[in-house]
Amino acid sequence: MAGLSAAHRSALAALLARCGDPVLKAVGGAVARLPGERAIELRAMLSDEMRDRRRRSLVFGPVAPMFRPRADGVAAMTFPAEVLPRLWRLASEREPQLLPRLDDEDEDSDAVVVANRICQAAASIVRDRPDLVWPAGLEPDVRDDGLFDLAACLDLSHLVRRAMPSIEVWLKRPDGDQLAELRLLVKDAAAIHADGARRFVEILFAHLEDAVLVLRIITRTSGVAGREGFLSASELSDFVDRLLDGVAVRATRLAAYTPRLDAEELRSVLRDLDWCANVLAELDVTLTLDPGSPWGKAVRDARLKLADWLSGLMRAAEKAVDKALPLERVQIVGRMSRMAPMLTAPGRGDEADIALALLRLVGAARGASATFGCESDRRALEESLQARLTDYADQVLVMINDDEAPDEDQALRLVAVAARYLEEIGARDAARTVRRRAAVAGGSGSQDGPSSRAA
Repeated sequence: MAGLSAAHRSALAALLARCGDPVLKAVGGAVARLPGERAIELRAMLSDEMRDRRRRSLVFGPVAPMFRPRADGVAAMTFPAEVLPRLWRLASEREPQLLPRLDDEDEDSDAVVVANRICQAAASIVRDRPDLVWPAGLEPDVRDDGLFDLAACLDLSHLVRRAMPSIEVWLKRPDGDQLAELRLLVKDAAAIHADGARRFVEILFAHLEDAVLVLRIITRTSGVAGREGFLSASELSDFVDRLLDGVAVRATRLAAYTPRLDAEELRSVLRDLDWCANVLAELDVTLTLDPGSPWGKAVRDARLKLADWLSGLMRAAEKAVDKALPLERVQIVGRMSRMAPMLTAPGRGDEADIALALLRLVGAARGASATFGCESDRRALEESLQARLTDYADQVLVMINDDEAPDEDQALRLVAVAARYLEEIGARDAARTVRRRAAVAGGSGSQDGPSSRAA
């Protein structure tokens, strides 16, 4: 059987280059046992592509995260993803005889030396052949600044490579020697470029999934960096501004939230709330803020805004439960009356879903509410709702057992709604008790959830 033609090889090479690593591994597994000369050639191409990616990952590891946007949306220095493979192709062609040394995983090998050398070559290529690295039509509005930043970051890649194994240590409880190592690397970066210290931290920032952890890095680059006055006047102050901007964006997004039972939207709201709480809590720990300073005012305003939003959420949750499981006044004897569950309430639909969504948020806001000073109000609400829902379920079950419920199945559905709400606010024991009593109540055991969407 004839092998792959030149056109086939070219097309396959372009296709493989576009595949992500998981897809590439899946393709490799699919063709591993295929017979024929073409399959052999395809396996060889896959092997070459995977080896090339391992080499690229080793060489450009210090700057690789900068070629994708941050998942949390916080402003950061980034470059177009298309630039990385172009830069690797040009840099790897400079001295192809050095590439096999990158495959040696021995600790005593010179793979790191070769990787640093290729990075320095890549910096020269960015400066000398920018059109091949970053075409004029690719993000032209940031191209000139991007090329300058990329070359400067590559100049610092050898320092970042030394720093990468220590990042986790610096984020925890570094000792004196470890702090000295960080400060020495920052000093070396400043000696390479005028803004080398900021750029060095910028590259480390790209490696942090949790943006707020950068505060621990920047406050440990100097013995007095925990003081707001020192940090606000330094070149690293921009990182604090970015985090506060991220808090402001999320606070605005939370303020515009309209309660509805959408699982993904609820997760997004909780992520935003927890993110803001983590940033504000970390600022309290790492910096001594002056209440009258711009940062101090921004933190105070954000805390108040989010606390007001959370308080409003709790008030809305209580009202939503009253709408979903309403009470009505019933006559007892003569002119005496009392409030009792309205057994004709639907127990499902928009009102029930809104109440469920709000209670889910209230129950999941335990950690954030402490940061915003609302935990006592949240606990009081949970206790009040637990008493309200337990009493509601008890009254409905008594009415069922006394044959006072015109529609037993409907009444049991309302009990199921109350149990679900109890579960959302963390009262799981009370919810189990209600469900056990409902299972033996009356003559029917059929129960449905608050709505098909709530399930």
